[in-house]
Amino acid sequence: MRETFPRQGTELARTAADAKALGERLGAAVEAGDVVVLDGPLGAGKTTFTQGIARGMQVKGRVTSPTFIIAREHRSTVGGPALVHVDAYRLLDGLDTGEGAASGDPLGELDALDLDTDLEEAVVVVEWGEGLAERLSTGYLAVRIDREAADETRAFAWHWHGG
Repeated sequence: MRETFPRQGTELARTAADAKALGERLGAAVEAGDVVVLDGPLGAGKTTFTQGIARGMQVKGRVTSPTFIIAREHRSTVGGPALVHVDAYRLLDGLDTGEGAASGDPLGELDALDLDTDLEEAVVVVEWGEGLAERLSTGYLAVRIDREAADETRAFAWHWHGG
């Protein structure tokens, strides 16, 4: 990740547009091989934030939740890395119980999707990715998104982990 985006920080986003703008700043700073892990409750704004990342990366296609297909790939329009947008909820489901994910191996499941992009040559954004990121990369940006009770405000907190 380029130094144009801080390796740790916090920010309030009062609107969806503010969340997208923060994501856009991050998207302009990420590089091939970067992994971004998004965590937060249902409806916190993980996909909205990813839409901003996609805008900052200048990739093709409409960014929507990948819940039912697990991962979507968005190619760059400017020769940069692709964005691989992953919903790890179903990949992680059953790892502790042996049920859910068919093999119990989320990396194998992700690899089995036959994405056209080598994950080391793309930026991977993983929703619900806590527990998976450590297996994808030695370093990753963890982003926590929380809803403020009183209004539409979202609280973002992020921190770079590892190498």
